[in-house]
Amino acid sequence: MHTPLFSRREMLRSSACGFGYLALAGLCAKQSAAATTSVGPLAPKVPLFPAKAKRVIFMFHQGGPSHVDTLDYKPQLAVDDGKAPGDTGFYKGGNRKLMKSPFAFEQHGKSGLPISSLLPNLAKHADKLCLLNGMHTDLPNHPQASVQLHTGSFQFVRPSMGAWVLYGLGTENDELPGFITINPSGRVGGAQNYGSAFLPAPFQGTPIGAEGKTVGEGSIPNIQAHVPAGLQRKQLDYLQSLNRDRLAADGVNTELEGLIESYELAFRMQGAVPKVLDLKDESQATLDAYGVGGKATDSFARQCLLARRFAEAGVRFIEVATGGWDQHQNLRSALTKNCEGIDQPMAALLHDLDQRGLLEDTLVVSGGEFGRTPHVSKADGRDHNATGYTMWMAGGGIKGGIRHGATDEYGIKAVEKPTHVHDLHATILHLLGLDHTKLTYRYSGRDFRLTDVHGNVVKDIIA
Repeated sequence: MHTPLFSRREMLRSSACGFGYLALAGLCAKQSAAATTSVGPLAPKVPLFPAKAKRVIFMFHQGGPSHVDTLDYKPQLAVDDGKAPGDTGFYKGGNRKLMKSPFAFEQHGKSGLPISSLLPNLAKHADKLCLLNGMHTDLPNHPQASVQLHTGSFQFVRPSMGAWVLYGLGTENDELPGFITINPSGRVGGAQNYGSAFLPAPFQGTPIGAEGKTVGEGSIPNIQAHVPAGLQRKQLDYLQSLNRDRLAADGVNTELEGLIESYELAFRMQGAVPKVLDLKDESQATLDAYGVGGKATDSFARQCLLARRFAEAGVRFIEVATGGWDQHQNLRSALTKNCEGIDQPMAALLHDLDQRGLLEDTLVVSGGEFGRTPHVSKADGRDHNATGYTMWMAGGGIKGGIRHGATDEYGIKAVEKPTHVHDLHATILHLLGLDHTKLTYRYSGRDFRLTDVHGNVVKDIIA
């Protein structure tokens, strides 16, 4: 168990100096691995056992992508198109009718994974993908399901998955945050999706940009210096001298130690962050490969390219996000547009990570909070489905070219090797060298963990 090094009250009191916000935003990163004297909260920590992955890139598609139209091929759905689903265990009775997918599926790669025509570029990497076709969660409501995917609980405020990863492992760069979320959704889950809850503030995510804005407009608030660097350094040195005098008088003051470290990181970040966000040193071929500048792809392409750059720089957990997948109607046009926006960037990210030797220790995870129903209440739409859906994983110790688990013949319910969100979290932590049952934090008289009292590592998908 880690002892909290920050109090929010102390950080808020310090905000006038220009660095308190950064501490509150969880920007206190570790000292570099070379600095063996570092004892900061985000100093790199040794995994409990040999890790297959060093970092995570999580691609969150909010709204519930339709699995039966993308990555969960259901030929029987086409056979029974237009028929009543009967008592399926999800909807009982009513006037709903099964609707076949309007999109063709083909087998891809040596593995022959069936992938929809909506994802032609991702399909080229079929042999890298593990399709989790038996995913399920607890509730078919966006707010609860989104928060549960990110934090493990839809009932209570809990630390996010990225915060737990950072708490367990620290980070590898003393000039950047250890957990970054790009264009986070502000409507569903909001700051809970990247918050630290009762974990110390340094472990929460740092947001860059916001939903509805282009990534080019994204930045970290309050990081711009308003005075010359030399003068700012003098101001900071004076402030730190006062802090150290107080620390010497107190003897032990972990909160003040944390503030001293966070102020120094904030100063270093002013030079490091803009360099990572600036894509000018990327070749035109790389920009084109991701789809930067493309009408449909530009926003997510920039997110994926930044994810690679942050991963390369040593950031431990990076989340990128898209929205607008809640297709109760206009499925054909809306889902086509959504997939067009992410297909090329996702494929380029996998290729780029692979070419740079990063994919083998970077775990890439992609999916939404739940899936969609194969039966419909409107002619061209699908409704929420929490009992069966698909996510995919690649790299970071994952077997490629496999389908794990399955839904029933129509794609309604996970019936074979079902994988709950708790199991997903347990597996992600395991690949990072962490035991989800032992990664705990004592708060309010009990030990909490990401998976609460649930979760099993999905060993079948681990290479």
